[in-house]
Amino acid sequence: MSRRSLVPQDRVRLADRVTDKDVRDSRRTATDSFSPRGQGRLLWPVGAWFWALQFAVLNPLLAVLLVSLYGATATEVGWVLGLYNVGGFVASLVIPTLADRSRDYLRPLVFCAVGGVALVAVLSATTSLPIVVLALVVLGGPPGVGSTLLFAQLRHEGAPPTQVIRTRAIVSFAWVIGPPLATLVAGAAGTPAALALLAGIGLVNVTTAFLLLRQRRPAPADDAASRPRLLAQLRGWNRWGVVGAFTLLQATNIATVTIATLFVSHDLGAPITWAGIVLGAAALLEIPALLLIGRLQEHRSTRLLLAGGCACGVAYYGLVALVQEPWQLLALQPLNAWFFATVAGLGLTVFQDVFPSPGLASGLFTNTRRAGAVLAGLLIAALGSFATPYRAVFVAAAVIVLLVLTASVALHAARGETRARTASR
Repeated sequence: MSRRSLVPQDRVRLADRVTDKDVRDSRRTATDSFSPRGQGRLLWPVGAWFWALQFAVLNPLLAVLLVSLYGATATEVGWVLGLYNVGGFVASLVIPTLADRSRDYLRPLVFCAVGGVALVAVLSATTSLPIVVLALVVLGGPPGVGSTLLFAQLRHEGAPPTQVIRTRAIVSFAWVIGPPLATLVAGAAGTPAALALLAGIGLVNVTTAFLLLRQRRPAPADDAASRPRLLAQLRGWNRWGVVGAFTLLQATNIATVTIATLFVSHDLGAPITWAGIVLGAAALLEIPALLLIGRLQEHRSTRLLLAGGCACGVAYYGLVALVQEPWQLLALQPLNAWFFATVAGLGLTVFQDVFPSPGLASGLFTNTRRAGAVLAGLLIAALGSFATPYRAVFVAAAVIVLLVLTASVALHAARGETRARTASR
């Protein structure tokens, strides 16, 4: 059949088939080409593990350290943590953006690793709260960008989405281990031992950063092409629609996790240990969910997997609003794990596709969680006057995810109609 004998509708269908085949072939090619050998095979998971572990240990200990070592009051703890998070927010945008300009993500990673060790050194050497605050703002922000730079480097080297999602699963596992490890060490040997643990983790991060810099592979040829300028990448309602959608999805997760203990104790009348069991189960199930999503992503479209994950989120939040017993809440955690694994794993790959600069993409995705935390607080406060405010949070979360899912499907359908009309002309 000649090209001229194709009617417009046939051309559209043929183009769709070719596009789907090209996508699958490109995923296989990327998977084959990105195959680290020798030390490199272990270096990436070790690096991802310890960068995540650093903050999985620091975050639950920070308030305790401020009170026990520096005599901070409850109000001062709140202000210090707020300034620390502002510093982290700025660093997570500035450092990856500068790395994008130089297309070098590993030298900034070394800088961030050294900053983590310097932060622990200052925390160990001083008893002055103002100096600690300054150190947390100046030295505490860059280490928080470590994981962002790792994901940016993966993208820069041409790693397939499957590799990115697997690395994200390692990060999740570190967050399962980190908080109990931190509290165990601090409880058994005191806060100085906790600082020594943080110093050890920081030194490992410095080592892996130097090794990655030494063994880095050349970027693929297509990455050598010029990228759009930063402001050009930030233009467009479609891109900000993606940012807004994932910020809302992150907010639902943060809000429901935040009130989980209160929901278990107040609404279900169960011991708060059930909340720990439920949250622990969700965190553990998230890891195999991420690995399975990584495999499915090789054969299914990202849009389909995101829709399925959001559908699980709607089902989970809606059903939790109806439960009466803690075991029922526990039984629903596979839905919760699948939803959040979809948001956390596929979300990063979506941002890396939407924003050409890897550092900007990873930094913006990281900050959807920070912005989502702000929205989560506003949501909980807004529903505080309801008769059952914690159930209301789950109902609101279900509605938000459903709206995001509906808007996404509607926009995709509208774009499909527009493309079909254009092709028929």
